[in-house]
Amino acid sequence: MKRIPILLTLLTLSLALIAPAGGASEPMIYVIEVDDMITAGTGMEITRGIDHATDIGAAAVLIEINTPGGLVDSMEGIVSEIERSEVPVITFVPQGDRAFSAGAFILLSGHIAAMAPGTATGAATPIAITPTGTTPVENKTVNAYAARMRGIAENRNRSTEVAEKFVTEGLSLTAEEALEQDVIDVVASGRHDLAAAIDDRTVNVSRESVTLHTKDAIFITQQPRFAASIVTLLSNPQIAFVLFLIGLYGIIYGLKAPGTYVPEMIGAIAMILALYGMGMFSVSTFGVVLIVAGILLLIAEVLTPTFGVLTVGGAICIVLGAIMFPQEPFMPAEWISDFRQTVFALVILSVVVIVAGLGLVMKTRRTKPTTGREELVGEIVRAETDIDPEGTVHIHGEIWRVSAAEPVRKGEDVVIRDVDGLTLVVEKKKEVGDPA
Repeated sequence: MKRIPILLTLLTLSLALIAPAGGASEPMIYVIEVDDMITAGTGMEITRGIDHATDIGAAAVLIEINTPGGLVDSMEGIVSEIERSEVPVITFVPQGDRAFSAGAFILLSGHIAAMAPGTATGAATPIAITPTGTTPVENKTVNAYAARMRGIAENRNRSTEVAEKFVTEGLSLTAEEALEQDVIDVVASGRHDLAAAIDDRTVNVSRESVTLHTKDAIFITQQPRFAASIVTLLSNPQIAFVLFLIGLYGIIYGLKAPGTYVPEMIGAIAMILALYGMGMFSVSTFGVVLIVAGILLLIAEVLTPTFGVLTVGGAICIVLGAIMFPQEPFMPAEWISDFRQTVFALVILSVVVIVAGLGLVMKTRRTKPTTGREELVGEIVRAETDIDPEGTVHIHGEIWRVSAAEPVRKGEDVVIRDVDGLTLVVEKKKEVGDPA
């Protein structure tokens, strides 16, 4: 019986020795897919993916990039996360995709940078959004990002001169050109082709030399989390701008029509979400001031009508403020065009909502109540009987007792001047030509 524990111990040790050998035959590559704009949500997903790949002992992390650009802070966070990674990170542009602007920074930061045939990268010149269009940013900003790009390339032993031109000249390269000019390491048609091409290569990971064993690797693709999707949505400047306006409208309507608490609640939630989204990118304070000023001018138009003068001024302020709102140098050109269209559509909607909506609220507030004493005073009714000094009238389907200071004959029109308990005080309606 004493031999049983010894046999179990030997069996456990044998399984422990066999397990690594079996795992080594099938290396695992953890895949993170980056599609569309680089946002805070993208950064969350890449951080989570690298941490998970480290925990499960993956041979490498594969970041597949398809982006026209994105947010500077998010890009910087992703590059820093790759630089700190304890697992080799392979950045790859799959067939039919591209890695422009902020995506080029991420591509070059990988321990292995790869592209599929027919893809492109580069075009990382910072731009500034102005009321008249887009213009290059100041030289000091260009120089700063050029230095950052050089540092990334130098850290990976890639051509610093070509990488710098991505920023300073807006250079774009195909996969073959990038490989020829020593910007990337591999051109591969797909995941398996890439895994075979980089097998046995040695890379520097966290200041240690690591030899990749990726041949015949199995690929595990990360599924995006709901929280990251929400952050991605909120950190989009267009969404943040829309939420900002909704927040203002909700608070304004809550102040003008208190009691329901619904507008205030919606406005507060939208404003909180908008402010959170604004924290994900640089916001021009002047742009925000212009937007708020525009909203105030529209409200002033409702309260003190100026026949459209304040409305025009408010709309101009909102347009200028919205154009100056996102100051992201690596936003793609198509995004800027879409943003402008969104701004103009929202300004038109804002004018309609503020002028028509608040005007309706004010009109409702000024409307005479339709119940009680106020409803009756001023109405013209016909006498059902002679009134001398009392009689009756028929009003709103009811018979009321009335009194009058001067006699009124049956069938004549009277005007209700007051309500005395259950009796209406009336007087004969003056006709044109009657003495005052």
